[in-house]
Amino acid sequence: MSLSFDPKTLADLAALLNATGLSEIELEEGDRKVRLARAVAPVNMPVVAAAHAPAAPVAAPAAVAPAPAAPDPAKHPGAVKSPMVGVAYLSAEPGAPPYVSVGQNVEAGATLMLIEAMKTFNQIKAPRAGTVKQVLVTSGQPVEFDEPLLIVE
Repeated sequence: MSLSFDPKTLADLAALLNATGLSEIELEEGDRKVRLARAVAPVNMPVVAAAHAPAAPVAAPAAVAPAPAAPDPAKHPGAVKSPMVGVAYLSAEPGAPPYVSVGQNVEAGATLMLIEAMKTFNQIKAPRAGTVKQVLVTSGQPVEFDEPLLIVE
């Protein structure tokens, strides 16, 4: 039995294989059948060592005293936290001095910074009188709800 196929049709099918990324196409029409396949390059996967493989011995590190962990500002009793999501500003306008700086004494209700939220500038006020011990954000920094902004003791 002799089968003849149109070379243009075979070329079109081969182009379809390449264009679609398929590895083979098979067509059947009556008693005629054609199958085109292309070799697919093997994918090289990195070899991962088996979990049960013995590990190489590691020298024990010299005993080192752990560094004291930095206190979490969010848990500090003097933390002033953001009441909203927005952008923090330390001064009223660019180039102006900041509302407060480290070491400065503040009265209860004094403006500490601004938070812009939805095109509105909201004053963040001191919840109590005290000294600014640490400013935890920079001007123009996005802040999240309940994020510590500064420490007043």
